Parts: sequence; structure tokens; C-alpha cells
Amino acid sequence: MMGSVGSRRFLCVLLSILSLVCLSSGFTPVDNYLIDCGSLTNTTVGNRVFVADNSASNFLSTPKNTFANASISVTSGDDSPLYQTARIFDGTSKYTFLINQPGRHWIRLYFYPFVSGSYDMSNASFGVSTLNHAFLSNFSVKASVVKEFSVNVTSKNLVITITPSGNSFAFLNALEVVSVPDELITDDAETFNPVGRFKGLSWQALETVHRVNMGGPTVSFENDTLGRTWVPDQSFLIQKNLAISVSNVAAVKYVDGGATQDSAPNAVYGTASRMNSDNNPSSNFNVTWEFNVQPGFQYLVRFHFCDIVSRNLNELYFDVYIDSWLVAENVDPSSVANTLAVAFYMDFVTAATVSNKLRVSIGPTNTISSAYPNAILNGLEIMKMNNSLGSLSGTAPAVSNSSSKKNVGVIAGLSIGALILAVLAGIFIMFCRKRRRLARQGHSKTWIPFSISGGNSHTMGSKYSNGTATSLGYNLRYRIPFVAVQEATNSFDESWVIGIGGFGKVYRGVLNDGTKVAVKRGNPRSQQGLAEFQTEIEMLSQFRHRHLVSLIGYCDEKNEMILIYEYMENGTLKSHLYGSGSPSLSWKDRLEICIGAARGLHYLHTGYAKAVIHRDVKSANILLDENLMAKVADFGLSKTGPEIDQTHVSTAVKGSFGYLDPEYFRRQQLTEKSDVYSFGVVLLEVLCARPVIDPSLPREMVNLAEWAMKWQKRGQLEQIIDAALVGKIRPDSLRKFGETAEKCLADFGVDRPSMGDILWNLEYALQLQAAVLPGDPEENSTNMIGELSPQINNFSHSDDSVSATQFEASSVDGLSGVSMSRVFSQLVKSEGR
Repeated sequence: MMGSVGSRRFLCVLLSILSLVCLSSGFTPVDNYLIDCGSLTNTTVGNRVFVADNSASNFLSTPKNTFANASISVTSGDDSPLYQTARIFDGTSKYTFLINQPGRHWIRLYFYPFVSGSYDMSNASFGVSTLNHAFLSNFSVKASVVKEFSVNVTSKNLVITITPSGNSFAFLNALEVVSVPDELITDDAETFNPVGRFKGLSWQALETVHRVNMGGPTVSFENDTLGRTWVPDQSFLIQKNLAISVSNVAAVKYVDGGATQDSAPNAVYGTASRMNSDNNPSSNFNVTWEFNVQPGFQYLVRFHFCDIVSRNLNELYFDVYIDSWLVAENVDPSSVANTLAVAFYMDFVTAATVSNKLRVSIGPTNTISSAYPNAILNGLEIMKMNNSLGSLSGTAPAVSNSSSKKNVGVIAGLSIGALILAVLAGIFIMFCRKRRRLARQGHSKTWIPFSISGGNSHTMGSKYSNGTATSLGYNLRYRIPFVAVQEATNSFDESWVIGIGGFGKVYRGVLNDGTKVAVKRGNPRSQQGLAEFQTEIEMLSQFRHRHLVSLIGYCDEKNEMILIYEYMENGTLKSHLYGSGSPSLSWKDRLEICIGAARGLHYLHTGYAKAVIHRDVKSANILLDENLMAKVADFGLSKTGPEIDQTHVSTAVKGSFGYLDPEYFRRQQLTEKSDVYSFGVVLLEVLCARPVIDPSLPREMVNLAEWAMKWQKRGQLEQIIDAALVGKIRPDSLRKFGETAEKCLADFGVDRPSMGDILWNLEYALQLQAAVLPGDPEENSTNMIGELSPQINNFSHSDDSVSATQFEASSVDGLSGVSMSRVFSQLVKSEGR
């Protein structure tokens, strides 16, 4: 009895002493347990005293007391005195700490593996958890490390359980349980995938993965009010020559509404890494850091800023990225308190990561001009967030039987509450997006960012050229850092090229979050220009339709012009028709592809206040996903249609030779019916599986549209269909299809159907193909389109890669002797212009 009273009295005295230990003048922790495990004497580290393990054993419940001492002195690191001893755990053991002030606490675990007797600590495997959170599982360590966790403790006691894995053992060199200011982690933060706010951070368990001092040296726990250590950023920089370190610690100010010394010390806010852009007003690059993370978890990323480089207010504007996402645009540090050198931070929560790398970047803004582009970052913290099971290790936390029902109820309640909040949030986001979409359609071209879908896509021809895009007014939420594009394409690996056109090369790629993409990189020698690059971004950023290819982003750093799209597994429609050796398509597949493309074009023509005219409809610009669903691509030549009181848009003729509307060519008057004509040519291309212009064929067969229409008017279209379709098309389906193509190719636009009418007719043709009437024979019957004569069907299926010289040398009827090389100087290939 006396022993028990004495123990309690000792604990009270110990707690009183420990509570007086102050990390620095900024914050005095109410709970401040510091234990040097395995040590028989107190250990002083800097301005902190870690109590002897025999004194702290009152906190510990363990089946066996085993102490270990290092055989040699450990001298590396500021924490080295704590690594001389360790406590060994052969069975499940628990530390129980009295919590005097509920709220957020640090839990720091110190590990340094050494050999002591029969225990080689590098072979240890174990887990560490609390009642509600699993910190470590099957954990083993080969070098000294401090694992820092932050949890919101609401009970009177905090129990930390250490559990050896299987027949292994556990060890611990030192342990901290220290109060943290609750305001250090606010309850919400910005999200960017999808855009919104994350609520409930104050209840998250966090593990510090990285804590970095940009542009400065290591900041030890002795110089941090909360006992944190900040490491230099040099080892994380991807291109060190792009960054310059600056320092002005004396200038740092803390103001109401900004950061405090508990957020980060002066030594962090007073140093920075900035762009190496001195005396170069055209600098256009990002400074990027790369960090290792564990996939499958969300992360709280905290950026620390303090403008110690500007001489005047509103002089510094820059953008901030996480991976491929623009998370903060036009950051002006002086606007925080209308003064320079004010410390502040910005919090962002990521989506669950796919990659084991996380990158952050800073770079110049493109929307606000400045004499010398610049960007800064003073400090960075990356903290792993617990998953839905409360775990930070990928496994569920250990829960004792006595409280399992209670915890199941809590988890179920939280899950139901989270589900309700998610549904409400989803409804709210959809409502906001609808309002923004309507506002965009009716009043402006403001771009709405969208979440990367992770869909699949191939590529298409593109249009961009040399020059810089720094003056373009893009929505920068689509802007992807060059280093992210470079990584996605394996540094533009030539073996990853999936297409070549007039714009340059197209690469397959995978972004850091696992999204498959097609990357179109402009060739500096290309004749295709900046205006088309900009149009592509402007158009695709407004369109969201299942039959239009999705824009993932763009990159204009280093004078590059790069467009990034969803990746389409099955490439272009053209590649499945001729010239590439891709598998042939069934008639049903071809009809469904035409229907999908027609839906996409119908949306362009009718889905907005003013019609959008594609101007380059062709089989190379219709892409197929893994399910052969069609998506229209390549909007670099697109143009908005006429006003309500106008019949057409007067514009210079652009398009691809063989698909070009002759009325548009003659009169230079553009309408939606110009797309209809081009689509009619695509229908014939689909049916006949040959190039639209093939000079290698006899004169009367060179132009597909002219040749096919002669057979259509004779009622003998079946004579020229793709050999792979012979005997597989029902006559009624072919008749309806041929009539539809013929109407599309009418000489005058007013005589052509709308895309809505075409869509109806194609769907009808599909129904006719699928219909099986009583007594109707199957596909291979003689009622199907008959076999073709070898003479008629024996034309070349070579690709239409024809030079401008060949075009000029060939005389084509109906062009009144106009030089092909002059009119179509950019239309060397069907993929280019």
C-alpha cells in the first residue's frame, strides 16, 4: 500500500518537473513525457531531459523487462545520446500516459538498430498502435530514424501498444508524448482533385513524412518551439541549377491572421529557394522538388511562404503545383497583411496517391506580368493522413475485445456520417458546376477545372509551333509542369512514340497519379502555330462529353507547346480502316463508331449558345477507346459558328484535303454544314476502307467522294465496299447508310442534313443491320451484299502520305487549275495540315 502511494507521489512530482520543461518561449506543453528507453539514467538532449527508463517504468506494462546497450558509442545526429540504449519487447507491451489536457499531441518514436546479446534489432518486426490508430505494422528498421505522429487525444489516458510480429520482437530507443497547440492543425484545407475543401482535419491522425527548410540549413529541435527538425531541400530538388538559395532571417514578421512561431521558426521563414531567373525577363520554368510517399494514402501538404526577396509590395506573383495540379494561382505574399516578409502557410489535401512519388513545384504566373519572373518557397511539410480504418500503415488498428463493440459503433457512425456528408457535398458540387457551366455558356469563356478521369486515349494530329505561350490567357489549372510531362513520357522516350503528324510527335505517357495520357509535343520546325495551340486548349477546356476527347492539361515551359489528353487504347478510326495493320472492324462496330462521332459533333453544333464548328473532321481525328467507343479529337482549327442573325462565318479556308467542303472552299463561308460534308466523306471511308485521296489509283478512283457517289447514284454502292465486309451487310442497312452519306455530300450546305438528322439515320441503319425478321437468313446468307469482283475491289490500301509536290503534279477535276501546293501547303499528310 505504501509502495503504491509512493509511486503515485513520484509520478506527480515527475509530471510537475516535466511540465516545467519548455521547448522554447513559443509554447509550453501541458503534457510532456520524454523517456530514454533502456537507460538507467536521465539523458539531456539539447534543452530537453529524457527521464531514465527505470523511473518511467510506471508507465509501462510488459511481460518481460529487457534492456539493451550499444557496444559502441553512437555519434551521428543530434539525437545520438538516445541511441545508446534500447528496451526490448518480447511480447505485447503497453505504455499508458495520463493526459492532463486533451487535444493534439506529438508521439515521437526513436529507433536505432544495434546488436545486443542475442538481439539483432535490424531483424526486429513489430507494430505500434493506439486504441484508434495503427501507426506502424510489420515495421523493421535498418538505420536510425524518428517516426513522428500527431493525434487528437480525447480520453484521459493515451495507451500506446507495441506488438511484435509473429515470433519476432520489438524495440524502442526513446519515446515522446508531448502536447501540441490545437491550432497547429486547422479543421479544413483546400483540395484540388476534385476542387473543394477537406473538412475534419483536426480529427485526423498524421505522420510527418517530410519537413523541409527550403534554401537553408538544418533547423534542429532546439531552434523550434515544438521540437521539430527541418532538413535542407537540396537533396529533393530535381534540377538544382534552376533554384537559388536566399536568406534574410531578420526580416521575418508574424502578424495576426498569418503564421506564428509555432507554425515554423524564423530560421525557416527567413530562408527560401527561388527561381534562378535573374536578368532574364522571359524565364518560364518551374522549380520542382520530389519526395517519396506511400501510395494509397491522402497527404496534407503545407507550404510555408515569406516574401524576403521583394523590395516593393505586389512585386512577386507565382503559381504553386502539386504533381500535375495547379493548386494556387497568382500567389502574392505581400497581400497577406499588405506588407513584405510576413510569414504565412497554405494547406492542401491530396487525393489518395497512386505513385510512390509526390512532386511540388513553383513557377511564374502567366496572367500577371512582372519585370523578372520569380517564385519562392520557404518551407514544406508533407504529412500522411490516416485511412478510413484509422491506420497510417495500411492495416486496421488493433482493438481490444472489451471496447470492440464501442469502436464498431463509433466507426459505423462516422462512416454513415461521412457518407451523408459525401452525398451532400456531391450534390453541392454538381449544383455549383452546373451554375458555372451555364455562366460560361452564356457570358464568358472562363474555364472550369475538372478532375482527371484516368480514362484511356490514343492520339490525334495537333497544331502548335515554336514561340512562347507565356502571354496566353489560359486557365492555369490545366497547366502541367514540364518536369511532370518529362517523367510521364520517360523523358520523351522514342520507343513511346505512338504517332507523328505535322505538329511533331505524340507519346504515350503515365502521369504521377497513374493517369494514362497521350502527349503531343510541338516540333519547333512545324509550320503550325500558336493560335491553333491556344484554340485547342480553349475549346477542349469547355467541352465535357463522352464522345469528345478530354484535355488533361498543357505545358508551355521552356518555349515548349505540349498538349496532354486522355489516352485512347485503340488509336484512330483511320488506323483500323487501312494502312496500319490494325484489326478490321465489323459493320456493327463501324456503325456504332459513326454514331458516337455523330453524337460528339451534334453536341458541338447544338450544346452551346453558339455552334462550334470543328473544321477538321476526318477518320484520323476520331479516336477509339478500349471498348471502341468513338471520341472526336483535334480542335485546333475549330471556330465558333455564326451569330443568330447571321448565316455563316467568313474565314480563310482551313481543313484537310479530301474532306474539305467545296462550298466552303469556293465561298470561304463556314457553317456547321461544312462539318457535315467532311463527315459524309468519313462515312464513305468507313464503308470502303481506303484513303480519301489516293493518286496511285486510276484517275476516276483518286477522289473517294466522287468515285463512291458515282456508284451510289447507280444504286451499286455494294460494288466498292471493304472486302472484309462482303457478305456481312444487310441490304437495307447499306441502303440507308449510302443515302445518308449522299445527303451529307450535297453540293450546297442548305441541302445537307443536320448532325441530328444524320445521327437518327445512322441509328436506323444500325437497327436495320441488327433486325432479324421471321425466315430471314443469317449474316452469311445470299441476301447479304454479294461478293465483289476482283477488278473493282483491287485498289491500293496504302496510307495517304502524299507530298505537296505529288499534289501539284496531279490534276484533280473541279479545282480550276489552282495549285494544290499553294492552297494546301500545310496539308501534306492527313494527320497534319
